[in-house]
Amino acid sequence: MAGAIRQPIDIPALERYISQHVPEIMIPVDVKQFGFGQSNPTYQLTSTSGRKYVMRKKPPGKLISKTAHKVEREYRILRALRDTDVTVPKVYCLCEDDSIIGTPFYIMEFLDGRIIEDPVIPSVTPAERTEMWHDAIRTLAKLHRVNPKSVGLETYGKPTGFYDRQINTFQILSAAQAQAVDADTKKAVGDIPHFPDLLAFFSDLATQPKDRGVPIHGDYKIDNVVFHKTEPRVIGILDWEMSTIGHPLSDLANILNPYITALSGPNPHLGFTPGATPGLPSQAQVVSWYREVVEWSPEPELAWGTAFSIFRQSVIMQGIAARVAQRQANSAQAKAYADSFMQFGEFSWGLILEAKGRARL
Repeated sequence: MAGAIRQPIDIPALERYISQHVPEIMIPVDVKQFGFGQSNPTYQLTSTSGRKYVMRKKPPGKLISKTAHKVEREYRILRALRDTDVTVPKVYCLCEDDSIIGTPFYIMEFLDGRIIEDPVIPSVTPAERTEMWHDAIRTLAKLHRVNPKSVGLETYGKPTGFYDRQINTFQILSAAQAQAVDADTKKAVGDIPHFPDLLAFFSDLATQPKDRGVPIHGDYKIDNVVFHKTEPRVIGILDWEMSTIGHPLSDLANILNPYITALSGPNPHLGFTPGATPGLPSQAQVVSWYREVVEWSPEPELAWGTAFSIFRQSVIMQGIAARVAQRQANSAQAKAYADSFMQFGEFSWGLILEAKGRARL
């Protein structure tokens, strides 16, 4: 839900920009800020006609990551996918002029549907739960079968070497994040557990997944899709700041995280234990639905992909910890996420040891 503005903006300057560049949005606008959006501040704009829109902007201040927070990339991929069968919100404008409200921003359509934070999808019937998960996976698979060149995204990222680039980026990023110092306590955020060993394992070309280059979301999960208000179907995908051309296994592993961490991982979700939630598909069923649409089999590389996904989460959570330390993040969930990066590092290393043990059998 949108509420009080935590990160103020120059509303009159925004309204002047809107009147010049998006005249279909009637000013003045009422502005509220959403509680979600750990990285890019997200606002609800309501025009004088009562119609709602969404604005996402880059956060203020000096940013640790040079690759995150790129609202310009979000805008580009949303615009590119508008004529495909991938459901995305309509975008209206991109402003890269810092003088308007301090940082770049874009405005998009407000999707009047359901954003469900709990991936078990409570408060629906078992049949609805099954179909909602099915359509979320079907929507992801549709994204992964898009030919980048056919929608003008051939320069959006490199078609090969995705995981090597991720590893190099995370190594540099994590080193910077670890050194971030809390504004009050003066204590550094600190390193991810087993970080050198994690890097060594994932850098081994002999075990890395085969290269594939398709548009990927970068953080695909249940609470980043919008479901229809009453029907069990996806009407849009949100939060594209980490999108690129990359390996589709990355997105699939990300949405499978609740299954991987169900019992013993960070933030365990007992609803994902087998048989606990009627209508919740098994991990095998989810992978089968995905395979039916993309027509390639992710199973042989899934253990590697899920371990890397948890490792990636540790870096992301460490980044949130760094932003909390420097007072660049202040959402309701930011502090809780910041405290979990060490658990994610430990769990990723445990998955690797488990996979190595199975390989020796």
